Amino acid sequence: MLTPRQRLLALLTLCLALLAPFPARAATPVQSHNPVVFIHGYNADPGVWGGLREDMRAAGYADSELFSWGYDTHRSVNEVVAGQLGAYVDQVRRQTGAAKVDIVAHSLGSLVGRWYVKFGGGTATVDHWVSLAGPNHGTSTAWACALWDQACRDMTPGSYVVKNLNAGDETPGAVKYATFWSNCDEVVNPDDSVPLAGAANTPVGCLGHNDLLGDDATSAGVRAFLAS
Repeated sequence: MLTPRQRLLALLTLCLALLAPFPARAATPVQSHNPVVFIHGYNADPGVWGGLREDMRAAGYADSELFSWGYDTHRSVNEVVAGQLGAYVDQVRRQTGAAKVDIVAHSLGSLVGRWYVKFGGGTATVDHWVSLAGPNHGTSTAWACALWDQACRDMTPGSYVVKNLNAGDETPGAVKYATFWSNCDEVVNPDDSVPLAGAANTPVGCLGHNDLLGDDATSAGVRAFLAS
C-alpha cells in the first residue's frame, strides 16, 4: 500500500505528464519545384526524355515531380491530343497538389502544348512552357507525310493549327515561354520557325533535330529557365 507521501508524488507526476506539450506533428512535405510534364515529338515516345530527366534529378528534382506523357502522334493536335494533355495536366496537379505545372516539349509536342495553353485553359495552369525544336510556324518537311497523316498536316506551314496558334499573341497569358532552336535542324524548315514573339529564344548552334534532347548546354538552359 502506498504511503500518503507516495500517493502525493504519483499524483504530481501524473499532473506534470498531462501538462506536458504533445510532440509536434511532422510538417507536410512542400513541393520544391513545379511538376514538369514532358511532351515528346512525332513518332516518338516518353523514353526520349531519359537524359533530361536524369539531369533534372541531379539538379534536385524528385522522380515524383517529373512526368513523361505519352500520346498518339498521328491524331489531330487541336481536336484530340491537346484535350488529352489538359486532362493529364489536371491529373498531375491533383496527384502533386501543385497549382501549376511546367511543360517541356520537343518537336510536334510544342504545338500540342501551345494549343492547350492558348485554347485549353493552360494559361491558368502552366507556369513555364519550353519548346525544343518545335515547328511553331510550321515546317515544309511535314508535306512528306501530310497526305495520309493528320499530325503532319497540322505541322505544315499555314495549317489550321499553325495559323490559329500564331494569330494575335503568340505567347498569351502570364506563362513564361522559351524556345531552343538549331540552325542545322534537318526536320524543322526553315530553322527560324521555332522562335516565338514574346519568348526567350535561344539558338543552340549546329545540332540535329533530336540532338537537342541530349545536349548538355540545352539541358542546362532548360533547367535555368525553369528556375526563373
